[in-house]
Amino acid sequence: MSDYLLTQVINYGAPLFGLILFLGALGLPIGASVVLIAAGAFSQQGILEWLPAAILGLLGAVIGDALSFGIGYYAKDWVDSRFGNSKAGRSADEALDARAGLAIYLTRFLITALAIPTNLIAGGSGIKFRRFMTYDSLGELTWIVLYGGLGYWFGSQWELVSTFISNFGGLMLGLLILVSGVWLAIRRLRSEPNQELLPKN
Repeated sequence: MSDYLLTQVINYGAPLFGLILFLGALGLPIGASVVLIAAGAFSQQGILEWLPAAILGLLGAVIGDALSFGIGYYAKDWVDSRFGNSKAGRSADEALDARAGLAIYLTRFLITALAIPTNLIAGGSGIKFRRFMTYDSLGELTWIVLYGGLGYWFGSQWELVSTFISNFGGLMLGLLILVSGVWLAIRRLRSEPNQELLPKN
């Protein structure tokens, strides 16, 4: 899929690049991060104009995130049944409970596997749309500048960068799930003594 899309990005340029990031933000498994890194390399090689691609890519990603936020808002029950019991869903929910703005920002580029669950949960949890869009736009801008910049910097070696980022993202997700599990276990252990002290009827 990624090889085919990369060929089409070379053929059709920035508009298709923006469409790919839009579809990726809606949750389609099309390797948007891989395409973004490759686009940076294409720009370095003079194949793709970076500024129009960055602008259209940012618009595509932000609009896609806004739509998935809206889906979460209007389909809260479905989101709970779909993601509520999954590891990604629980991690996203716990992150939002703790630091909503930071969670939205970091899941745009650091833990991208949680981006879609975060959008849906944010939409269904009552977070104001303006607040969501502020952190989302900043996070997507960071994603485009960081990933695209790495592709531009490493040029023909962009595939190595893509592999590293993919592995790093998986590691971060695993660490987040582990930390969340430990935190929940500690919280439960702390609550049990308090429950034992409660008077029995």
